[in-house]
Amino acid sequence: MVRIIDAPLAADPVCETRPRAQWGALDAAKARGLEFTADVKRETDALYEMVEHVIPPFEWPAYAPLIAAINRLKKQKNAVILAHNYMTSEIFFCVGDFRGDSLALAREAAQSKADVIVQAGVHFMAETSKILAPGKTVLIPDLRAGCSLAASITGADVRLIGERFPGVPVVTYVNTSAEVKAESDVTCTSSNAVQVAEWAAKEWGTDRVILIPDEFLAKNVAAMTKLKIIAWHGRCEVHERFTAEDVRELRAAHPGLVVLAHPECPPDVMAESDYAGSTAALANYVEKNRPGKVVLLTECSMSDNVAAAAPETDFIRPCNLCPHMKRITLEAIYDALVEMKHEVVVDEAVRVRAKRAIDRMLALPKTAAPLDFETGLPRADVTVI
Repeated sequence: MVRIIDAPLAADPVCETRPRAQWGALDAAKARGLEFTADVKRETDALYEMVEHVIPPFEWPAYAPLIAAINRLKKQKNAVILAHNYMTSEIFFCVGDFRGDSLALAREAAQSKADVIVQAGVHFMAETSKILAPGKTVLIPDLRAGCSLAASITGADVRLIGERFPGVPVVTYVNTSAEVKAESDVTCTSSNAVQVAEWAAKEWGTDRVILIPDEFLAKNVAAMTKLKIIAWHGRCEVHERFTAEDVRELRAAHPGLVVLAHPECPPDVMAESDYAGSTAALANYVEKNRPGKVVLLTECSMSDNVAAAAPETDFIRPCNLCPHMKRITLEAIYDALVEMKHEVVVDEAVRVRAKRAIDRMLALPKTAAPLDFETGLPRADVTVI
């Protein structure tokens, strides 16, 4: 059955969901000496227009003081904020300087002229920014912003896999730690996983690749290619909870619904969907095709952010919340910039090796648009270890 939203627990700030003003955003601003003044209103009026579809006017005074203060701090400290597609809208639109999926943010980290990078995402993303921009200060607003998928595998695991399958290239999803990337041959994202896997097989002269750690991404890639795929039993705690039954129930409840899935979803969900792709691909699909009624089978906040560019589309919002992404809040970003705290550091030897794997990915031809995943394909045989 579809989870409309994970029930928030008042004692645990990680369970904050929309509307956040009810969970203390106004008190958070006041506790930091920030007030909703006429100056703050002028500074943020234009920003509010981008989020008025999800934040009602009576809540805006809870967010605006923190937003105005963060944007001033960015100028003072030559800082930029990299905002992942799963950030809540007040972060994504109002303080994010670069917005997008993990591949887009990785490219921006490498090219940014800022002195400070604040990662509005999770820890592996901040590590990736540090790997690509070692001379910059990289901050993660909350050290608890981890990732179930990244935690599913270690560098030692990758070394053992390599020993078991000598001569087979290791393609590693960027949703992994720096030490895992360092043990890999090349990284990939959900935008380019098929492209990278086929490149690696050709480069290594083999018909097999090791694609880790997301089991479902590996299976969905396998359905798109003739390569033999060796996978790891890692899963995203958000996407693994969607089921084919969920899709059928949604269609029954909402005739004419267009179902878009992220390739971290199980293969049976992909088979029931109309379209699949990375977060960037899903956003592009909605903006290009403007479906009348759509559901995004991915993290909660994605629908809010895509809806801003497609106001005429009716978004059905079954939601699996990522508790790690939701640890990144306006107040956490503000505190990180004020105190310059939670700096991300990567051992230099690890960084150099991890960068080699990322650079190989970034050197591949950039596609004009994120690559699609075909839906309705027969399942491919995958070796899961």
